[in-house]
Amino acid sequence: MEELFGCKTVQEVLIQEEQVPEKYFHKVEDGGVPVPDDSPPQLLDVPVIDLALLAASSITADEFEKFRSALDTLGCFQVINHGIAPEFLDEVREITKQFFALPVEDKKKYLRQGNDVQGYGNDVVYTEQQKLDWTDRLYLTVFPQDNRKLKRWPENPESFRRTLDQFATELDVVTKTVLKAMTRSLGLEHNCFSDPYGSMDIRFNFYPPCPRPDLVIGFKPHSDSSLITHVLQDKEVEGLQFLKGDEWFRAPIVPDALLIIVGDQVEMLSNGVFKGAVHKVVIHPDKERISVAAFCYAESYKIEPFERLVDESRPRLYRKMENYGDIFMENYQKGRRTIEEAKIYV
Repeated sequence: MEELFGCKTVQEVLIQEEQVPEKYFHKVEDGGVPVPDDSPPQLLDVPVIDLALLAASSITADEFEKFRSALDTLGCFQVINHGIAPEFLDEVREITKQFFALPVEDKKKYLRQGNDVQGYGNDVVYTEQQKLDWTDRLYLTVFPQDNRKLKRWPENPESFRRTLDQFATELDVVTKTVLKAMTRSLGLEHNCFSDPYGSMDIRFNFYPPCPRPDLVIGFKPHSDSSLITHVLQDKEVEGLQFLKGDEWFRAPIVPDALLIIVGDQVEMLSNGVFKGAVHKVVIHPDKERISVAAFCYAESYKIEPFERLVDESRPRLYRKMENYGDIFMENYQKGRRTIEEAKIYV
């Protein structure tokens, strides 16, 4: 896929433009426009899972059932007691704020190049008609370490690289614990989900306030292409929303928790037993918002259901998909879920 057109960062737009450009306007039918302030979406009841209990062999049946229900129905849950200190999570939030507060020219030292996803910038633009997200981001691969492009890792703030490396290492432990618990909940082999895992990208997100939050969207409705995604939310400003049935619900903020979202790869590997969560990000009219998302992927380019989850009562629901991540972003920009291409319709 080739990038066709350059794109200013949102922070540049705010400095240079008097009005919000139309290329950021989203139609109501796209699912991208927030409801009026006098009728906000309800708060979603997201299960809170104690990761220390989940990792233990003595976990209660009720706690395990809560975890399994979150995977089967919502496709998201919060984890507490995950082993990452609250003070360190605040440090991750702080380096995020400090980086995006730098002058634009300083941030451009880490600008992504062409259609390379790693680096600082905005959307990869494929067509002149494409509607853009109201967000700037810094996207970096952390695992495998050989895929790190350190020239895109900021040296300002001074602690950025050290903090990112530590954050990735600690998230790796959480990821393996969650994937093993997923395997256990299905009665599969011990490492069924964790064996394919081998890649992690971390995206630092900055959502500037917008005078027309009724027209723009931080991230268009989508499900992630990952196995699972960890989200470190802003401690004060909401913005993430989940689709449940035909309604959007606000994601609650649990400051010291990690919000975990089930991705397309787990939905496909589980043959549809677990559900990927469709979500979006809305914008505040006068408050900026940050978040940090870590996408954990299967290392293989070929994704298909586990054979043990395919039988007469539950036939294969997804065909084998190759290079899933490569086609995901183009579908995302067109408002399509890539997983729809993998479904087998009978």
